[in-house]
Amino acid sequence: MNEATLFANLDRLHTTPMGAARIKNNLNLATNDVVKFCHDQILNPRCKISHQGKNWYCASDQIIITINASCFTIITAHLRK
Repeated sequence: MNEATLFANLDRLHTTPMGAARIKNNLNLATNDVVKFCHDQILNPRCKISHQGKNWYCASDQIIITINASCFTIITAHLRK
């Protein structure tokens, strides 16, 4: 799979309530709309996208977002170390 697959399915991007809370906490976000935040990060021209196993990894600035490749669920996001 190439990154065009991810871009073609950005409208399917979602997360669970627990996932949203985890992402918000991990990134210290002020917004409650973590899906929009992640969507915007993925569209950032500096975002590096890779596909490994069953997940997409989107590394943008100081953030890494993990997305399930089959159902486009945002699993987690965290700051780079």
